[in-house]
Amino acid sequence: MRRRKLGRTGIEVSELCLGSMTWGSQNTEAEGHAQIDMALDHGIDFIDTAEMYPVNPTSPKTVGRTEEIIGNWFARTGRRSDVVLATKVTGAGRLVRPGRPVDAAAVREAVEGSLRRLRTDWIDLYQLHWPNRGSYHFRQNWTYDPSGQNRAETIAHVEDVLGEMQRLVDEGKIRAFGLSNESAWGTAMWLGAADAGKGPRVASIQNEYSLLCRLFDTDLAELAVNEDVTLLAFSPLAAGLLTGKYRGGAVPPGSRASVNPTLGGRMTERVGPAVEAYLDIAARHGLDPVHLALSWLRTRPFPVVPIFGARSLEQLKTAIGAVDVELSAEVLAEIDKAHRAHPMPY
Repeated sequence: MRRRKLGRTGIEVSELCLGSMTWGSQNTEAEGHAQIDMALDHGIDFIDTAEMYPVNPTSPKTVGRTEEIIGNWFARTGRRSDVVLATKVTGAGRLVRPGRPVDAAAVREAVEGSLRRLRTDWIDLYQLHWPNRGSYHFRQNWTYDPSGQNRAETIAHVEDVLGEMQRLVDEGKIRAFGLSNESAWGTAMWLGAADAGKGPRVASIQNEYSLLCRLFDTDLAELAVNEDVTLLAFSPLAAGLLTGKYRGGAVPPGSRASVNPTLGGRMTERVGPAVEAYLDIAARHGLDPVHLALSWLRTRPFPVVPIFGARSLEQLKTAIGAVDVELSAEVLAEIDKAHRAHPMPY
C-alpha cells in the first residue's frame, strides 16, 4: 500500500480511503467494525465520514449514527492513533442544524458534536461538505448559474470560517482543513485567504471523480498540482455503475439503487454505452472492472486518493486488490479512446 500526503500538511495517508456512509443504514455496526479491521489489516488507515451520515437513505433519525459507529470502534479497540480520520460539517439545506448555512458558530458546534460521537479528542482532516453559495456537483453542472453570487459575501464567509478553523487547530481539535464539492475559483479564494494569514491552508478537496465523471481534469487539476491540494475522489466506481452490476437495467438486492431509485436512473442512454466501453476494456485485458476503475485513478497527473465504500467484506477485499494492479500503456490508451467517445455521460 503506497502512502500519499495531504496537501502540504505533512499528514500521510494510505493510497485508498475507506468510505463509511452506509454504516448505520445499509450496514450494521458490526459490519462497519469488520470493514475497519480488514482495511487496517491491509494497510488502509484513512477513513472518511461526515456528521450527516449514514445516507441511502438519509433520515433525521440516523444523522450522526455513522460517526457513533466509528467512535464505538475506537472505544472498543483503543486504536484511535492507528487511523487518519476525516469528517465533514454539513452545509445549508441539509438535515443538520437544521439546514443552516456554514459559519464559524456552525463549525464550532459541528466539531464538538463530531468529537463526542467519534469518542476522540481530535479530527485529522475537517472538511466543508458543500459551499454556502451552491455547487455544480451531483449533476447540477448542466444548469449551473453563478451569476447570482455575491463575491464580498463569499470572501467574508471564507475569512469567518477560516478563523474558526485556526482556533480549532490551535486547540488541537483538528489537524488539517479541507473542502468538498468545490470549484476552482472557490478553492482559490480559500487558498488566498490562508496565504493572507486568515487561517489554515486547504489540504484537500473531496469531489466526485471517476471514469464517468471527469470534471476535475482541467482547471481543478491545474490548481491541485500547483497548489498541492490533494483530490479525495468520491464515487470512484460511479455509484457502482462501473462494476457492471446495473447492466441491462438490473437492480441487485441490497444495492444502492435498490434503496435510492435515482441512482439506478443514472443508467441513461448515454451512460449505458460508456459503461459498456469500460467493461469491455476490462474484459478484453482480463481485469476486474473494479480494479480498472480504481487503478486508473493511481495514474492521474495530479495528487488523488480515491474514497470507496463497500457493503460487504467481499466487496472490500476486491477493492483493496486494486493496489496490486498496474495498467499497461495499451489499457490506458484504450481508456483515453473510450473517454473521447463518451465524454460527460451523466
